[in-house]
Amino acid sequence: MKALHTIEWTSPSNIALVKYWGKFGDQLPRNPSVSFTLKHAVTNMKLELFSKDPGGVTVEFLFEGKPNSKFQDKIQKYLEKEKNLFPWLERVHLKLSSHNTFPHSSGIASSASSMSALCLCLLSADEWLTGHERSDSEFFKLASELSRLASGSAGRSIYSTMASWGEFESIRGSSNHYATEFEDLHPYFHDYCDSILIVSAKEKSVSSRAGHSLMENHPYKEARYAQAYSNMAELTQVLKKGNIPRFVEIVEEEALSLHALMMTSRPSFILLRPESLDLIEKIREFREQTQIPACFTIDAGPNIHLLYPAKHAAAVKAWIEKDLSVRLPELKWIHDEVGSGPVRLQ
Repeated sequence: MKALHTIEWTSPSNIALVKYWGKFGDQLPRNPSVSFTLKHAVTNMKLELFSKDPGGVTVEFLFEGKPNSKFQDKIQKYLEKEKNLFPWLERVHLKLSSHNTFPHSSGIASSASSMSALCLCLLSADEWLTGHERSDSEFFKLASELSRLASGSAGRSIYSTMASWGEFESIRGSSNHYATEFEDLHPYFHDYCDSILIVSAKEKSVSSRAGHSLMENHPYKEARYAQAYSNMAELTQVLKKGNIPRFVEIVEEEALSLHALMMTSRPSFILLRPESLDLIEKIREFREQTQIPACFTIDAGPNIHLLYPAKHAAAVKAWIEKDLSVRLPELKWIHDEVGSGPVRLQ
């Protein structure tokens, strides 16, 4: 059967600098967060619409050419939950095909890129089916909110360069319901690089969703939320003024705090591997020896995001490829950088 219409979007992953960990209500964050939008770590999502008799939401999902029942079930549940927004879901069958440029479910925010790509496709389908076109600002604001409902951090992937999510008094237009593009970013941060050091491409043992739920009874949750608000307040000023030494300190503190929370949850879990800790030590040694302001951050997984200004890219990449690869022969990497956000391909 020939598709009625085909839509394709590519949407990026993002890497949080101030982490959100813990949520309430319908995917709302306990604390604000801010992230770099990446350029090369992306999900391509193609949506094909097929005619069918009315009744129920039906979806078929292929990941890298093969059925993926786990993710199909996740999409099915999301569409059922949000079907009141898209009444036409009852009248069409959806075929979704996606692939990533990076390992999924290993702590590189694959849910952020995939669910934002899905929501962009759904909104484009809605415009085609209903004939109601939205302004760019309205389209992407709604895409961010829908993405957040699918996977919290996905709402930040909608915007270029840097995005914030969560109500915060010093960020104009901030909301718990959708992300906003970070304004007044110092030029120094517009061409930042992120070399993702892949310690393990295996699916992580504990999902981020499960980790967030453990924050509700965490013994240090109030201290964490206070720390996150404090770091957010200082980092927003750092990002506007270009204070790189303080940027390094806050970003690394946030990364280690996230994993400390995991290790002290009940039950606890440890996602860092010995190689992760080795890389952290080596990054700090490299920074001290070269005076290059490279720093690390980590999402909920074992892989390390090595952040540095673009003007130091040649030196950092040479160090990774000549020194780190010798010390850790199994290490793989993706050289990424700050990106310009989602792109519609079809």
